[in-house]
Parts: sequence; C-alpha cells; structure tokens
Amino acid sequence: QVQLVESGGGLVQAGGSLRLSCAASGRTFTTYALGWFRQAPGKEREFVAAIDWSGSSRYYADSAKGRFTISRDNAKNTEYLQMNSLKPEDTAVYYCAARNGFPVRNRYEYAYWGQGTQVTVSS
Repeated sequence: QVQLVESGGGLVQAGGSLRLSCAASGRTFTTYALGWFRQAPGKEREFVAAIDWSGSSRYYADSAKGRFTISRDNAKNTEYLQMNSLKPEDTAVYYCAARNGFPVRNRYEYAYWGQGTQVTVSS
C-alpha cells in the first residue's frame, strides 16, 4: 500500500508559478512510477506528466510541455510538479498517482492516488 498526500496548490495569476509536492509513505517508493493528473469541473481526469522510478524518463501532455517539470526525490519520498507560465485553463484539482511499473498516461493503470490539491489561475 502507498499513501500519497499532495500540497502546494493555491490561487495564482496568469503567468505565475506554483510547485506542487506529493509526499509518499508505505511501500517502497523508489520502485514506483509516479504521475500527475488533473481534473477540471465537468471534465474527465487527464494526464499531465509522469516519471519513472529513477527520474531519468519523463513524459508530458502536450499542454504541459515547456511549462511544467516533473521530478522526484527518492531520499525524501516526494514527487514534484513545477508549473510555470500558468494559464486560466490550467485551473483544476491536481492529483498525484503511483503505479508499480513503467510510467504511463492512462489513469486507470495507476493503483494509488492522493486526495488532490486545487490550483486556480486567475486571468
């Protein structure tokens, strides 16, 4: 079992930055692939970014490329999502997720989820 807790969300103006964190506990964190997803009101949860266990392979949604950076610190059992140049359309609840295997974009492949943190970008 892996427990995930997100933090770092908030209200920011368009063009601003936020860094989300996801603290993990439970089973061996270092062997899990990690992902970030988001869900806006009335929309399905969508893939944002994912990273493999070592941090050497990273994947991004087209909407995140060039603006967001996913990273992890296995010594701290923590995953991060640095978000720059934020846009109003980035407004959503952001979730971190973990799976035992390779990082993938399909949310149904992730077994463990955090409770989510709200990100609101004002225009």
